[in-house]
Amino acid sequence: MASVDAYIPMAISQLLDLTGNQLTFLPNDIFDKIELEELWIDDNKITEIPLKIDHLVRLKRFSAYKNQLKILPESLFNLIRLERINISANNLSSLSARLGNLRNLQVLDVNHNGLVEIPESVGYLENLRFLYLAGNRLETLPQSLENLKNLVYLNIANDRFKAIPECIGSMDNLIELRIYSNVITSIPDCISKLIKLREIHAMNNQITAFPDSMGCLIHLRKLILENNQLRTFPESIGDLESLTDLNLRANQLISLPETIGNLKSLRFLDLRDNKLTSLPSSLRSLANLEKIDVRLNNGLFIPEWFQELEQRGCSVFY
Repeated sequence: MASVDAYIPMAISQLLDLTGNQLTFLPNDIFDKIELEELWIDDNKITEIPLKIDHLVRLKRFSAYKNQLKILPESLFNLIRLERINISANNLSSLSARLGNLRNLQVLDVNHNGLVEIPESVGYLENLRFLYLAGNRLETLPQSLENLKNLVYLNIANDRFKAIPECIGSMDNLIELRIYSNVITSIPDCISKLIKLREIHAMNNQITAFPDSMGCLIHLRKLILENNQLRTFPESIGDLESLTDLNLRANQLISLPETIGNLKSLRFLDLRDNKLTSLPSSLRSLANLEKIDVRLNNGLFIPEWFQELEQRGCSVFY
């Protein structure tokens, strides 16, 4: 069996990078390198991680992105020092309940696999900050995720969610939520509890309603709702005083509330491809607006104050 040195001529003693070497298996002598803290085997053709992966007792970062893994060895979950795992773009259909052993884990990336559920034990990962679950077959999340109080980023895009799981409302420190490209029909009130939230990416769903309680998200900066089924927007939109980007393209909007003129931080407003016939005059007071796009609204009356916006440097597309 070939030595690992045949694949990588030089390595820092604590780091071994075997990325892009067309490997179909891991050389045995890797597991003698007990000083390793980082192991990168991305972009290979590896189908199996040997059981003796747990010999690497000091391992903190493990990345096996873009391989052909169908299952992970139970021994992987003995590596209690692990802080980051990236096993995205493989063929995994499940995760072991022993995932919860990794109490030091801060980043878990299982994007683009074939997962149909996440084990309840994920709720034990109280140090987790980034959780990537996009591009799987998930319809629900375990209620135990409500314990992830340190989570700042959650991505459940390109899955099969019909509703936003209630457990998300307990993630007190969440900053960015990506839920795009599902079949979600509404935004629940529980999201309004996430007062530290700065970004919501919810495009390509079937959202028909936006709750009044969303006005509580005073730190929200980006709200991306392109390609949904919204017909109206609540008055509370005006309370989102930190909002800089609002994308409502390709909805069914027939009107906007005057309170949208309270968004003093707004820089980009995309209203393309709706059913608007008029615009709130309060939009003219948005001093920080850099671009407004209202194209593809058949029958929209173009107000004279658009000239005012253009004269102060705002790009106006109509």
